[in-house]
Order: sequence, then structure tokens, then C-alpha cells
Amino acid sequence: MQYWLIKSEPEKYSWEKFNKDGRTFWDGVRNYAARNNLRAMKEGDLAFFYHSNEGKEIVGIAKVVKEAYQDPTTDDTNWVVVEFSPVEALKNPVTLVQVKAEPSLQNLELVRLGRLSVSAVKPEEFDKIMEMSR
Repeated sequence: MQYWLIKSEPEKYSWEKFNKDGRTFWDGVRNYAARNNLRAMKEGDLAFFYHSNEGKEIVGIAKVVKEAYQDPTTDDTNWVVVEFSPVEALKNPVTLVQVKAEPSLQNLELVRLGRLSVSAVKPEEFDKIMEMSR
């Protein structure tokens, strides 16, 4: 299993809306590195759900329920979507400030590549963030 982090501005698509919907496809990714991360996802992989801009915190965990396919919002075949379903909310959201203050998370792509909307998370980083959320 691999781990990921997906970002959404809460005013556009919040964790609460995601839970209400129960499943969604992650569309609108127009960055090649983020697109490549979507293509690498496998069914069953887990992803942190991060509220960007407002909140700037990891609020929950999503699961990949359908692997990459053509983004239905564009005719450009370069872009793909992945389908997710919510798994659980974090007991205590983990803020970007907390992440940046944690020495073991300094290489997390969220810290190093802050503008990347879909990023990889190493297993030890996933475990540390889960520990921080308790």
C-alpha cells in the first residue's frame, strides 16, 4: 500500500462535503507531477485529505476506490482522475504549522513542494502524522 496527500480548498470541496457525498473523483489536476501521482495510485491506497488556503490542516483519510481514468471534465487526454471515498476524520486535525515544526516531517512533499496538489507520503510520515492526530 502507498500513501498520498490530496489538497482541496474547503470553500470549493470540504471534508464535510466529501463525507456527505460518500465518494468523489479528484478532477481538475493540471500539474504533471500531481497527475503522475494520480496515475501511480492503486485501489486501496490511503490519502490524507488536506484543507488548503483556509485551515491549512490535514483533516481526514480517504481511500482510493477506483484507479486513474480520463478526466471527464476535459477532452485533453493528458489529464486523469482517481475516485476516493472517505475513511475517517482525524481525531485532531494536524496543521501545516505542526507539520513544519516536526523534524521528522521536513522531507514531506507538503513541506518541500507546498504548491503540489497531489503528493506522495512515505509510510513513516503517514505514521507520524497519525500519531500527531491522536
